[in-house]
Amino acid sequence: MKFKVILGDITKVTCDAIANAANTTLLGGGGVDGAIHRAAGPELLSECRTLGGCRTGEAKITNGYRLPVKYVIHTPGPVWRGGSHQEEQQLKNCYENCLKLAAEHGCKSIAFPSISTGIYGFPLEKAAPIAVHTIRSFLKEHPEIEKVQMVCFDEITKKYYENALDG
Repeated sequence: MKFKVILGDITKVTCDAIANAANTTLLGGGGVDGAIHRAAGPELLSECRTLGGCRTGEAKITNGYRLPVKYVIHTPGPVWRGGSHQEEQQLKNCYENCLKLAAEHGCKSIAFPSISTGIYGFPLEKAAPIAVHTIRSFLKEHPEIEKVQMVCFDEITKKYYENALDG
């Protein structure tokens, strides 16, 4: 299967690129962003400093450094503010823009964390179907991307993505 949901640590996944649920500064933070920066080493932060940040829903690419991937694609997800501030469209844009950058850089495989569902508070029951639908739609148009993994850090998150994938 081209698209699967797994339980694991995104910093240990072997593929061409991983997406980073970054903040707009791209200078590291908590959650998955902090874990990716720690695992990649200080070179990642040095490269991120040259990028001038990134707007919510957009994406920027860096090298993977000490991670088992060639690239890290950073995307600041939306902070959930009740759903009336274009959060759903911004989240869709995060996945789409990461996939576009992956394709442009010749990546055949990419792994995603659950963007915006941690400290940014995006409800999992809304986020999972948006991510799954956006990724599936992109894969239909881009056969060059052969494998996408949604890497979930806990069973609850994994269940939401599995349900969205099955639905």
